[in-house]
Amino acid sequence: MPGVIETGNDNAKLKIYFLPNLMTAGNLFFGFLALTKIVEADIADPTGFTAAIKLALLFILLSCVCDLLDGRLARMGGAESPFGREFDSLADVVSFGVAPAFLVHRIVFKDVFIEHPEIGWFLASIYLICGALRLARFNCLATMNTSNSSSDFLGFPIPAAAGMVASVTLFLLWLDERDFPRGNLRYVLPVLMFFLSMMMVSEVKYPSFKKLNFRSTKPFTKLVIAAMFLGLMLILWKKVLPVVLPSFFTLYLIYGFVRPRISRKMRQEIEDDDDDEEEAKPA
Repeated sequence: MPGVIETGNDNAKLKIYFLPNLMTAGNLFFGFLALTKIVEADIADPTGFTAAIKLALLFILLSCVCDLLDGRLARMGGAESPFGREFDSLADVVSFGVAPAFLVHRIVFKDVFIEHPEIGWFLASIYLICGALRLARFNCLATMNTSNSSSDFLGFPIPAAAGMVASVTLFLLWLDERDFPRGNLRYVLPVLMFFLSMMMVSEVKYPSFKKLNFRSTKPFTKLVIAAMFLGLMLILWKKVLPVVLPSFFTLYLIYGFVRPRISRKMRQEIEDDDDDEEEAKPA
C-alpha cells in the first residue's frame, strides 16, 4: 500500500510507495555502514584492517541488492514515482559514489600522498563527481522523456560501477590478504576507478534488464543450469564469490561495447523475455 503525504496544495498529494522506498532506505543504510567500517579500518593492524574492509565491501554489495530490488518492486507494482526516483539517486550518491571513492582513498591515496593529501582527495573525488553527474543526467532524461519506454542506460550505471570496485577489491584481498594493506595489488583500484568514472559519463548504452520477467516460462535446460549454479554458490561461496562477482560485473561492462555488434535477435534473448511472454499468451 502506498503512503500519501499531503503538500501545501489541498489538491496535490505526494505519493510515497512503501516497499520500493523501504529498499531504497536499506540501500542508503548499508552505504552508511560501509562508510563507518572504512573509517574504522586501521592499517597498522593488517588483520583488523582486512576484516573491516571486507565488511565494508559486503555492505556496498548489499546496497547493490537493495537498489536492484527497489526498482523491481516499483515496476512490478506499477509504483514508479518522481519521489522514488529522486530518493533513489540520493541514496546512490552515498552508497555507490561516496563509499567507493572513500574506500579507494583509504586503501591507496591516503598512504601514497602523505605529504600532499589534497592530491588524494582530488583523485578520489573524480569518481564521486562523475557518478553524481551520471545520476543527474539520468534523472533529467527520465523527466524529459516520460513517454519513452527505452530500457537502456546511457553510460555505465553507478551501482554496477560500485559493485565492480567492491568485487575487484574483494578479489584482490582474496589473492593477497596478508600484504594487501601495503602491497602493490591495491594500485589496481585507482586505475579501475578512473576508468569507471569515464564510463559513467560516456555515451555507451547498457541494458537495464527492466523487461526481464521472472514469472515467464523458461526452457528446462536453463532451469537446471540456474539451479546448479545457485547450489554451487551456496556450497563454495567463500571460494567462488571473490571470482564470480568481479567476472559478472566485468562481463556487463564489456557487453556495452559488444552489444551494438551482435544481432538484434541475440540481444533480445539476452535482455528480455518478451518473446516468452507472447508465446505464453493464449491464442
